[in-house]
Amino acid sequence: MANDLSAPPALSTPAEHLFERVELEVTTPKDEDQAHSRSDDDLRNVYEIARTAREIRAGKRRRIALQFPDFMLRDAPWVVEALKSELRTLNDDGTPRNADAARAGAGTPAGQDEGDRATQPTADGEPPAVGKDGQRERIYILADTSYSSCCVDEIAAEHVAADVVVHYGRACLSPTSRLQVVYVFTKHPLEDNDALEAFQSTFCDKQSKVVLMADVTYHDHVARLATRIRDRGYAHLLSTAISHNPLGRIPNRLILDREGADISADVDLKEYAVFHISAPPAALLLALSSRVKSLHVMPTSTLVDPSVSISTPSTTETAGRILGRRYARLLSVATAGTIGILVNTLSVANYLPSVDGIRRRIAAAGKKSYTVVVGKLNPAKLANFAEIDGWVVVGCWESSLAEDDAGFYRPVITPFELDIALAGDDARVWDGSWWGGIEGVTWPENGKEDVVTEQLAKENGGVEPEDHGQDGGEVDDEESEPPEFDWRTGKLVSRSRPMRMISTNHGKGASSNEMGTRSDVLALRPKSDLATVNGVVSPGAEFLRSQRTWQGLGTDFDNSELSTAIEEGRSGVARGYTVGENGERT
Repeated sequence: MANDLSAPPALSTPAEHLFERVELEVTTPKDEDQAHSRSDDDLRNVYEIARTAREIRAGKRRRIALQFPDFMLRDAPWVVEALKSELRTLNDDGTPRNADAARAGAGTPAGQDEGDRATQPTADGEPPAVGKDGQRERIYILADTSYSSCCVDEIAAEHVAADVVVHYGRACLSPTSRLQVVYVFTKHPLEDNDALEAFQSTFCDKQSKVVLMADVTYHDHVARLATRIRDRGYAHLLSTAISHNPLGRIPNRLILDREGADISADVDLKEYAVFHISAPPAALLLALSSRVKSLHVMPTSTLVDPSVSISTPSTTETAGRILGRRYARLLSVATAGTIGILVNTLSVANYLPSVDGIRRRIAAAGKKSYTVVVGKLNPAKLANFAEIDGWVVVGCWESSLAEDDAGFYRPVITPFELDIALAGDDARVWDGSWWGGIEGVTWPENGKEDVVTEQLAKENGGVEPEDHGQDGGEVDDEESEPPEFDWRTGKLVSRSRPMRMISTNHGKGASSNEMGTRSDVLALRPKSDLATVNGVVSPGAEFLRSQRTWQGLGTDFDNSELSTAIEEGRSGVARGYTVGENGERT
């Protein structure tokens, strides 16, 4: 035989493990048991069935997509049936229909117009969930989100031609691009006395300046708790209300005074502490760490979102330690030669201009960028791109923050952190503020060539660089640049600006022919297999040639010997095959 097949390839599964079954011990959390034991009335309140049906019918929506986080999918079939039942009780404008007529379903009640005859009963005795135009409302369950569950999955919704998305659970409230959204944060019980005791034990001084806020899943308790806390003598307490503005003083919140007036623009948050009900997402924790005096968290049940642990860091000091680790990752990307632009959304408004701006900013720093779309982030996906030295995530303000302990092979930072990283060692100043999304981060709007020229002019004291070449008797720009060191390791970094050679032809010595033929198109260098961009070897192609050695499954076989000669087999159709050269028919 050409190959010795006595042993399987190193990457295949050992034969003795093929049919081995491992019994896993699964324990059901207490909160999950409580979730399954909830009554129909409790579930109607949690998922706000009545309000959702009214908004769907009032908006004349016919194709409805329901988006659930993974841990809520067990309730999805019940929610669909509850919505259908509720829609049968509503008129086309969202107002309740005559209850007796809806149950009887016979004839056309007095005062009902001809269009409402479409709500005649079905075979099972219940009127169908149809609108005034007679078209049945279709409800779809989005069983798996393309990206983060906090974002509205417009891509999956468009697969079913939905005209509205009902988003359940926690939400980042980032503006969407195309579809209308009905947000159902879900409602959960909260013991007022426990919350009051936790507040009083945290703020003993009744003259303390405090902002009371809660996670969106508990926000319906804020107004009631604020009233009871003020009744106990806390005169400087402010409350919050939900707003769809991630760039607010407090993301997605309005700051309200005792009378309920919005005073967000007039409050100096540095004088106020924040008392937060339920563990906030890590992105909110870091965003508030530099904006408020202190942050205190009252943990709640993990039933709301098991992905958010009740042990989430809740103090400003802990947030400072997290920011220190973020700064270390920022410095790693500052010396990276190849940066991956990781698209983590296809629905957040203005994400495409942000991708273009980030690409131009990276080019201005003399670095190479590659744009990658991989869906939900995990270390295994990003490890496939070994040539990438660091990643920047383009997504909503919550999902752009990669967890520090997630085990990513390369640092993953936000656009805000990238802007600081590319500022240069002499201009890099971080005052402790932090942001995770693409909102509020400005990028250069002009072309790549102009951005590179402006960056070089800035580095040379406002004078555009000139390409003197060897004939001019001066040192090339690349050789005259100061050496760059990694601030974390102290090592010299030689490939932090692999695309800097593109800018050397920008000077006054560049010919018009050179300037006229510049292109971003990859080309093969003569007598070489390396792709080039404007005469510069592509970092990705260089890595593929020099460092990628694995060729796929089965490459550990010995292929030095020739394989068996090819023989002609059967040909023809099923009613009569021709075999071999003699043409025997079978």
